[in-house]
Amino acid sequence: ELREAISKKFKKDNNLDYSSSQIVVSNGAKHSLYNIFQAICERGSEVIIPSPYWLSYPAMVNLSEAKSVFIKTSAKNNFKVTEKDLAAKITNRTRCLILNSPSNPTGSLYGPDELKMIAKLAVKHKFFVISDEIYERLVYDNKKCISIASLGKDIYDLAITVNGVSKSYSMTGWRIGYAAGPVEVMKAIANIQSHATSNPASISQKAALAALSGDQRCIENMRAEFERRRDLMVSRMNKMKSIFCVKPEGAFYIFCDISKLKESSVVIANRLLDEAKVAVIPGEPFGADTFIRLSFATSVGAINKGLDRIGEWMNTFDHSAKV
Repeated sequence: ELREAISKKFKKDNNLDYSSSQIVVSNGAKHSLYNIFQAICERGSEVIIPSPYWLSYPAMVNLSEAKSVFIKTSAKNNFKVTEKDLAAKITNRTRCLILNSPSNPTGSLYGPDELKMIAKLAVKHKFFVISDEIYERLVYDNKKCISIASLGKDIYDLAITVNGVSKSYSMTGWRIGYAAGPVEVMKAIANIQSHATSNPASISQKAALAALSGDQRCIENMRAEFERRRDLMVSRMNKMKSIFCVKPEGAFYIFCDISKLKESSVVIANRLLDEAKVAVIPGEPFGADTFIRLSFATSVGAINKGLDRIGEWMNTFDHSAKV
């Protein structure tokens, strides 16, 4: 039942035709991603990862005995890869590219022309694109998440689409993710999972079925509230001295440039926690040590209190204080 509901969701929301035999439901989207790397990678394979990246991608690649090849992106380009930079990283060992749109931690969203560029290179050089779309429904400014697999048969045959119910339905603890792609790849993934975890808990599958099949207005209500919180946080943070952030187009994070503070992200995160009593995530594990990540998946009251404290701390920032 759940795979049938996921198939209908792909058709309705993403213009993708995936049969039940092309869908594997796993214990969260993280599990789906791990399965994919295990199925398609081996020692000597190369996986292209745009940086900043979700911190588990390189670890999963390492566990598959493949090699991570990073493409450094910048805030000037909204943390998205360019055709020149991507082409320069492709070799005869390239097995796949991991595409996270909307992105954790940057909130960047790839548009149709950017996706067509990636698809063109993937088809030309015959490598997979793993499209991590877990934040698909949390997109702002009247934009839309586009599945790269929907751009044509050639890229459809090379794309593996990953999603889940954790973000859109606030069901992180239920641990339901899913992946869809070429039949032979998904069969290998199903075989791997059958010897590792079998299936997700049946009660979690029923809960995910209810989420996908039920009234979807709750998602739009949450998305709209997140957009208001994003605007509040970006507006306030960009008025502070010595820090800067790009307005994210999706997800629920602000990736803040702290390079002017001349300290590592771990030092800044520790000092904010100890001195301002605000918890942020250092950018170092995401491949960006001059950034910190903040979340607006909390109340407006908590956001304002946290930003008040950060602002006061910034006004008295002492470069000589070490952690």
